[in-house]
Amino acid sequence: MALPPRVDVHSHFLPPFYHEALLANGHEKVDGMPAIPEWSLDGHLTLMSAANITKSILSISSPGTNLRPNTLSSEVTSLTRKCNAFAADLKRRHPDKFGFWASLPLPDVQAALEEIDRAREEGCDGFALMTNYHGSYLGDPMFDPIFARFNELHAKVFIHPTAPCMQCSGAPTPALPFGDGYPIPIFEFIFDSARAVINLFFSGTVDRCPNVTFVLPHGGGVLPPLLTRFTAFGALVPESRGIDAKVVRKQLGEQFYFDLAGTVFEGDEGVVGSGQLKALVRGFDISHERLLYGSDFPFTRHASAMILANRMKDGLDELFEKKERDAIYQENAEKLLRKETLTRGRGDR
Repeated sequence: MALPPRVDVHSHFLPPFYHEALLANGHEKVDGMPAIPEWSLDGHLTLMSAANITKSILSISSPGTNLRPNTLSSEVTSLTRKCNAFAADLKRRHPDKFGFWASLPLPDVQAALEEIDRAREEGCDGFALMTNYHGSYLGDPMFDPIFARFNELHAKVFIHPTAPCMQCSGAPTPALPFGDGYPIPIFEFIFDSARAVINLFFSGTVDRCPNVTFVLPHGGGVLPPLLTRFTAFGALVPESRGIDAKVVRKQLGEQFYFDLAGTVFEGDEGVVGSGQLKALVRGFDISHERLLYGSDFPFTRHASAMILANRMKDGLDELFEKKERDAIYQENAEKLLRKETLTRGRGDR
């Protein structure tokens, strides 16, 4: 049976010049994976046909476009510009097939503000941010001007995890207790997503940016089981920083989406509806209206993407009615992408 039609909000592109930049900057085994995945337009379209993906929103995955600490800002800005221009050209040539989340040359805030305007002019659908930029995490005050601009624009922000990092005596230092013992995407990605999002809440960034819509990958990673802990901590430990649990829940229901890339369902026979997604939607009352499809292609290779797509079909059939499944696969994304990105007038540049 054919898979239901779907919009893919979490898929990646690696143009040849970006592949070369990864190799030149020591990322031949990107994030500890065996190799940099091959990507081509034809290969992407083949996956889209096989999985019945009507549209793919492309982005640059980890490690983003700032490939090593202390790189000259001009080099980061140049690579970012080339990636966004490449994606914009794909969208122009295949407007029904592709959109893109634009990368930014962070942590250079001024260059990023300028790139926001260029990418908007080229028709980006929103912006892709890494969870941290060499140890500076989303929610850090240095990024406040970026989020203020996003708020003016009513922007959509896709957050993608990268390798955890910390500042040690002013120098970026990998925060990997197991070293290179495990590929970083196995679990460090999932932890880093939660780390960044919790910082966005505690820093007040989400409060200050009610017009920003966030897309969280991999079903929110480990954020859901941490929700009660980080929202209740202030009430239970009065000396600590507090946060209003009801406000956080409201913001999650109005400003946040969760994509379903990865292993959100168990793969064993007889447990098709069990796993991470069931815990999210039933444990924390997350509406089906906040869920989106994601393939994570090509970092999830074609064969694996098809296995996960079929597993997801069985799992969603178990958890949701057809009308709800249609929304998860396609309608939620279409509604998200139709949202006005910019209110003309005050705040426009």
